[in-house]
Amino acid sequence: MLLNCHSYYSLRFGTIPLAQLVATAQQLRISALALTDIHTFYGVYDFIRLCQQANIKPLVGAEFRSNQQLLYIGIAKNKQGFAEMNQYLTQYNENKQPFPTKAPDFTDTFVIYPLENCPPTLADHEYIGLKINQRNLLYQEQWNQWMHKMVILHPVTLLQPDDYELHRILQAIDQNTLLSKLDPRTCASPDEVLLSEAELVRHFESFPLLLANTHKLVEEANFTFAFKKSRNKLHFTDSKVKDMQLLTTLAQEGLVRLYGDNHEQAQQRLKKELEIIEKLSFASYFLIIWDIITYSSQRGFMHIGRGSGANSLVGYCIGITNVCPLELDLYFERFLNINRKSPPDFDIDWSWTDRDAIIDYIFATYGKDHVAFCGAMSTFKTRSITREIGKVYGLAKAELDQLNNRHIPNHWDENSIVQLVHHYGQKLEDFPNQRTMHACGIIISEEPITQFTALDYPPKGYAVAQFDMHIAEDIGFEKFDILSQRGIGHINETVELIEQNQQITLDIRSIPLSKNEAKSNTYLQAGNTIGCFYIESPAMRSLLRKLKCNNYKTLVAASSIIRPGVAQSGMMQEYIFRHNNPNQFEYFHDVFKDQLGETYGIMVYQEDVIKIALHYGGLPAEDGDILRRAMSGKSRSKEGLQAVRQRFLALCEEKGHPQALSEEIYCQIESFAGYSFCKAHSASYAIESYQSLYLKAYYPLEFIVAVINNQGGFYRTEVYVHEAKMSGARVFPPCINRSNQGATLRKRDIFLGFQLVKNLNTALIDTFLTERQTNGNFTSLANFIQRVEINLEALETLIFIGAFQFTGLQKNELLIQAKLLYHKKKPKASLQLLQEPMKSFAFPKLKRTAAEDAFDELEYLGFPVTSSPFDLLQTSFRGEITTKDFLYHNQENTRLVGYLIALKPIKIKSGVMYFGTWIDSNGDYFDSVHFPHSLAHYPFQGSGCYLLLGTIQIDYEVPTLHMLKMAKLPYRADPRYV
Repeated sequence: MLLNCHSYYSLRFGTIPLAQLVATAQQLRISALALTDIHTFYGVYDFIRLCQQANIKPLVGAEFRSNQQLLYIGIAKNKQGFAEMNQYLTQYNENKQPFPTKAPDFTDTFVIYPLENCPPTLADHEYIGLKINQRNLLYQEQWNQWMHKMVILHPVTLLQPDDYELHRILQAIDQNTLLSKLDPRTCASPDEVLLSEAELVRHFESFPLLLANTHKLVEEANFTFAFKKSRNKLHFTDSKVKDMQLLTTLAQEGLVRLYGDNHEQAQQRLKKELEIIEKLSFASYFLIIWDIITYSSQRGFMHIGRGSGANSLVGYCIGITNVCPLELDLYFERFLNINRKSPPDFDIDWSWTDRDAIIDYIFATYGKDHVAFCGAMSTFKTRSITREIGKVYGLAKAELDQLNNRHIPNHWDENSIVQLVHHYGQKLEDFPNQRTMHACGIIISEEPITQFTALDYPPKGYAVAQFDMHIAEDIGFEKFDILSQRGIGHINETVELIEQNQQITLDIRSIPLSKNEAKSNTYLQAGNTIGCFYIESPAMRSLLRKLKCNNYKTLVAASSIIRPGVAQSGMMQEYIFRHNNPNQFEYFHDVFKDQLGETYGIMVYQEDVIKIALHYGGLPAEDGDILRRAMSGKSRSKEGLQAVRQRFLALCEEKGHPQALSEEIYCQIESFAGYSFCKAHSASYAIESYQSLYLKAYYPLEFIVAVINNQGGFYRTEVYVHEAKMSGARVFPPCINRSNQGATLRKRDIFLGFQLVKNLNTALIDTFLTERQTNGNFTSLANFIQRVEINLEALETLIFIGAFQFTGLQKNELLIQAKLLYHKKKPKASLQLLQEPMKSFAFPKLKRTAAEDAFDELEYLGFPVTSSPFDLLQTSFRGEITTKDFLYHNQENTRLVGYLIALKPIKIKSGVMYFGTWIDSNGDYFDSVHFPHSLAHYPFQGSGCYLLLGTIQIDYEVPTLHMLKMAKLPYRADPRYV
């Protein structure tokens, strides 16, 4: 009976969460409910599920509006009607057009017009909606004659009258206006509250024809949906049989290439995997990924296949991943098994520069009507809520800042604006705010995607489904995760730079370079990994040193135990102890020794849960994966977890294990499973880490330039510039003739790029770089001014950063020359065949110091290039000892000066402690620990150099400075203004 309900997915309009809407309708004994959100079907599938559980008939539709005024409502008769509304909405989203006042000629959709937009004629499927407060109009001849085409239209926007102010707030936020200036015509009516069917009938009991029409519409609207049915592209070829034939051929060819003709273990594993893939009809999924990877390789792109997909030997053989599952004892069941109800998961990374080309290929190859990104929903969060609501109530910025930084004092008036802001702020917490897109998840559908949803088209132009990744899984889509990361960009560009700078062609995909290369292992053990993917953070560098990590398998383990859950559980410290003291601990049970000997009896990986469940309890691997998923929070079924537990204990009893021991081992599994990490994922990361580490070890300058140009990693650019200097490079500020947007390398000289210069317009940079490429290097400042259209302020910026150092003139001389040339209005830049010589000037000798250049660089780049931060200090003191001496002074207090480069806060019971990373005056790195009691008296005061007093503590030959006191040291006075 309720044909026009808004949930909170009617963004910045509706006030009712879906679950509350359906639950309240159930309490009111409503038999049928139509979800008609504005221009979206985002909540449709959750709504259908909730209604089915509440024994309510779900009707699915949408509202179509123009300039915030209702034009008409569509309600699907069936799945064809749902599809035609999706197509209609998609068309207007793509073309960015307003909706026409008259609905199209739908064939399977009921259309309800409000009285205010009633067309002169109505088709059979079209009706006029009459609201409660419009009943008196039926006594007028004008409307009485249309009674046979009328239905009850009671819009629902509120659960209770008190929600009306929340609705007005949402509308004011949407229109960016004050509540006092909000146009009431754009708002819902205060009476749009959820009513029972009995109450609706009472309002319209004098108009039985309207009641009959409404009942008839409800009866004939029968959109149903079968969940969990596969919606993916069914076949890569033209049949399931041919798909399996192609996949089998590709996999067997890869098997021979990787393992030879007579590797029985690999052959048996491959056969088992292919049987499961065929049984679950996943061949097309594998082949689509293979097709994308093949295209990528043809373009010369590098990719990393990771995630649980790296547990698959088939994936390894056809080139999706580069991890050998036999070498690492990876279980295929972790990726795909008969009992697994959710889709498999291949995560594929490309360089951030190549990803768009891959996405374009997918859309072009599989059809724009069949490909879309999964949607996502951004929500209102506490700080943004306070600011948004405060603005519509007219609070000034200073008041908003205050509200966001303190609690409400108890003495504030309950009726004050502040109380209202917080009252409605609590209601808005986690409300949907804007539809957006999943960062990487793409679905490829057998049918046009508009059979299942409408599509949005954000500025980038890719189609985005109006449902998220969880709904995609529920309704039968397996997403393809097409990701990007800057680590691959580092590797790609390094290889290009090596060829340019040293004329060496390098195949970085070569396995000997990617695992256990000798020099790379030396760097790994020393923690000399800054710039390298995944292993450059201070915590990771410290862990590598404590483990004396010098091989691939140890690196795989390190990549897992660095994860927050393992570290916080205390198992990381236990692993470090056992790794360094392999004879000073006991295994919990022989099964742990036999199956987890590689990790000293500790369940480091998710696969370890499957191993113990299988080898101790006899629980099949596929059931072990259910256990792993349930414990890691990926399964919502407590009943399913309990059933697996009971089966595990029963199987243990059959094998003759003591019940108490079995329950204790189950508890061990339970405690590990929540924080363990996918081993295949770690292995994929480890290979990429080795690739970047090899490049750092043998080609440090090319590598560090690539890191800078791909906008770094864990640290700010300044740290990578420091790394370049420590590797023997001469680093220069951006140069008009030698730099590009990014840094350039010429033998051992690095010229930083213009992308690092603050407040320098990108379009201007492109202009002068294009001019230089077209017509050659600039010969002087005057020549630059003749050829490039640039204002004086931007030109002075270039002078200050040293971009004209090639002229041999001091900055002071260049600045005077620029102002003299700009004294009269500068003529439009042009490159004439015969350029008129510009007047030259005689300048007095002007002295400029290195300190002035350093402060220029600090201002325009954010860090000094031609000097060290230590050179700018007022004090000449650098420390009683330096980092290299720490190992000889365990438990001693020392003073030294450090330059702060990284901070990490950690919450503990007594407050917040910090881990710091520093550079000493020799350029070496060291780490510090700051406990809350020390920070209370000696807090951090921003970046810069500090005088540090601390106690050296050595743990597994890795020293750390436990801070007692510290004080930020002042730089000398800026000589430019003295």
